[in-house]
Amino acid sequence: MFFNKSDGSPTDGATKKTRNIPLLPLRDIIVFPHMVVPLFVGREKSIHALEDAMKTDKEILLAAQKKAKTNEPVPEDIFEMGTVGTIIQLLRLPDGTVKVLVEGKRRARIKAFVPHEPFFMCEIEDVEEIASNSVELEALMRSVQTTFETYVKLNKRIEPEVLMTVQTIDDPARLADTIVVRLASIKLNDKQEILETTDPVKRLERLYELMNAEIEILQVEKKIRSRVKKQMEKTQKEYYLNEQMQAIQKELGERDEFKSEIQELEEKVKTKKLSKEGADKVKKEMKKLKMMQPMSAEATVVRNYIDWVLALPWYDKSEENYDLDAAEKILDEDHYGLKKVKERVLEYLAVQALVRKLKGPVLCLVGPPGVGKTSLARSIARSTGRKFVRLSLGGVRDEAEIRGHRRTYIGALPGRIVQSLRKVGANNPVFLLDEIDKMSSDFRGDPASALLEVLDPEQNHNFNDHYLDLDYDLSDVMFITTANSLSGIPLPLQDRMEIIQLSGYTESEKLNIAVKYLVPRQKEDAGLKDVNVDITENALRTVIHHYTKESGVRSLEREIGSVLRKVARQVVKEGKDQTYRIAAKNVPKYLGVPKFRSSMVGEKDEIGLTNGLAYTTYGGTTLECEVSVVPGKGKLVITGLLEKGMQESAQAAMSYIRSRQKMLGLEEDFQSKIDVHIHFPEFVPKDGPSAGVTMATSIASALMKIPVRRTVAMTGEITLRGRVMPIGGLKEKMLAAHRAGITTVIIPKENRKDLREIPRRVLNSLRIVLVEHTDEVLREALCLSDPDAIFGRREAPMEYRGGELVTPSASGEVESPLVVPTPTVDPPGARQ
Repeated sequence: MFFNKSDGSPTDGATKKTRNIPLLPLRDIIVFPHMVVPLFVGREKSIHALEDAMKTDKEILLAAQKKAKTNEPVPEDIFEMGTVGTIIQLLRLPDGTVKVLVEGKRRARIKAFVPHEPFFMCEIEDVEEIASNSVELEALMRSVQTTFETYVKLNKRIEPEVLMTVQTIDDPARLADTIVVRLASIKLNDKQEILETTDPVKRLERLYELMNAEIEILQVEKKIRSRVKKQMEKTQKEYYLNEQMQAIQKELGERDEFKSEIQELEEKVKTKKLSKEGADKVKKEMKKLKMMQPMSAEATVVRNYIDWVLALPWYDKSEENYDLDAAEKILDEDHYGLKKVKERVLEYLAVQALVRKLKGPVLCLVGPPGVGKTSLARSIARSTGRKFVRLSLGGVRDEAEIRGHRRTYIGALPGRIVQSLRKVGANNPVFLLDEIDKMSSDFRGDPASALLEVLDPEQNHNFNDHYLDLDYDLSDVMFITTANSLSGIPLPLQDRMEIIQLSGYTESEKLNIAVKYLVPRQKEDAGLKDVNVDITENALRTVIHHYTKESGVRSLEREIGSVLRKVARQVVKEGKDQTYRIAAKNVPKYLGVPKFRSSMVGEKDEIGLTNGLAYTTYGGTTLECEVSVVPGKGKLVITGLLEKGMQESAQAAMSYIRSRQKMLGLEEDFQSKIDVHIHFPEFVPKDGPSAGVTMATSIASALMKIPVRRTVAMTGEITLRGRVMPIGGLKEKMLAAHRAGITTVIIPKENRKDLREIPRRVLNSLRIVLVEHTDEVLREALCLSDPDAIFGRREAPMEYRGGELVTPSASGEVESPLVVPTPTVDPPGARQ
């Protein structure tokens, strides 16, 4: 019984009669006609097939398996087209396998498998290959030969003799079979496709395509190899030249730079006083450095690390000044007032003189811009005899800015703390951390958290920088931080610092500072030191009132500088011999139209308009609150860039007014017929509860249609029951009222203790009313002809005029006079 492999119909070319022949299945190889190849045979069936062929005419069919991993193939696993081969030599090996040398003769197609044991016997028919001679075939053969020549030049694994053999072949079928054997990188299926193509012309065309694809890949590989080779040659060339240079230097007797550098580092290590941990670490790094190549990247990293460790002032200290009188004199020369800060510095020096070893204090100077926080730190350094170093923290958002990067990163450096200490060259400087409230955090870490260790006297004696990976003692450093507001400083960080509030300046203080410090400095900057220039005090007052509106003196200094620059222009034109006097009436000539009014008080009392007092990062300021009542359905509208806290205060104020509707003479359901609009002018964000009484007063005024006194300003938090709660920043608010020309200030009674901090000149110019309830605020602020008719007869609130109590308290207690220390003579100097 026969198993039919195909229908036996002829395809390309004529066919011969069929015959039976043993089959040798091949794995991962295809044998073509005219190809001599050795095969190693190990399967029993295949060995029996070879033995049977040797007994007859030594012919055997060589056909490839579709899957090489199949150990026991069946007829479906074998390709239909194969090659009839002749066994040239057969050799049995000791391990039982057979080595056979076969030569391909012609193509043959399997017609059927004949049942036979113990090997495959199949019925085959030979396939003849007929190609007609033509010009096109000749051209194709030449193209294939030329392409193969290109392939041989790119593929160095093919012997040149093969190319000569190919050039002499004039049979297209044999040419194709000879070349395809040499294309080792072609896949098995592509070779089988060429074997099954019986038309020599089509076979050559397919071969031509495969060779062009292989040539393209080989060209890309050649480019890659060329690039790699050039890079390697460059590296080898540099290495060779470096070795030559070293050999030449050695022959000429010149010193080895690397060894000389190591010797210098070893000398520094011997003379530099380091901590025990630091000395051990440097010795280990020195050992590693000696074993490294000088030009290696790792050697550079180790050398930089050793340089950093040796450059730090581990035990180098500047000599401190313990003379309290001299220190106090320096502080007074540089800055006007600032009693609290000066006392704290002198206390530190006194204790240091007695103990000789005291943990450095951590002071936090909080105040509006321009009051001299940064310059005060410089004066502290000068008065204590220490060196000064400043580090600005504004905008710092990376924790590595404080602690540094680990050495595993390329270009790693220590943090800014260690860098600053290296720069100043002393282990006990006055270290200013400027703008500590302007730090922020992101995915790179929180620098404020890294500062917790730096600013904690209990921990900073073992400060560990990531780059150094050594404990460094910061306990001798006197840290001073500055901020405009405490709101930007985390509470744990605030807890580690001694906070000292700096308030804004009064008019007289600004005048003193301008006369004694700002004018002389600006004259020198403008080149007018030797010119007789006189700016009168009235002129300076005009600049303060009409051209600046600030807590500090920074804008004042700029305006004075602007005046003196215009004077310098006159001096160049007219000469230095003249006297230049700037009076108050001449100030607009130099500075233009006045920018501000001297008094911010309105021209008349108005309904729904109340003066409030606010405290911002720029100091105290007055804040107008407007209320408008229009017909509506009970809506409360609050505008003016108000934050959530201030909006809630407005709602509390409205609830208080509704609870007092009978007393204020309002209808029972008045709120359902109107809309109330509360507005704070000036396009700046506003927050905090201290405007509660201000909003309540404006609402009451608008509903009762009674004006509010324009010379009254107020501050205080309101509750739903109308109680007036204490507030913060009272000193700054009182200074703002004084600058604005306010005559009466209403404050919570619980803030009475804070009045001791307010300068005497400000107290003397203000009438201060201390209240406990909002009823007292309305009684005092509204223009009422008969307050008793609305609020009833009651005890007058506590009141101060000129710093003295003029109204006894309701309880009848004896009040102590408000004592505010004031110097009889202004101290010399001014503050920046």
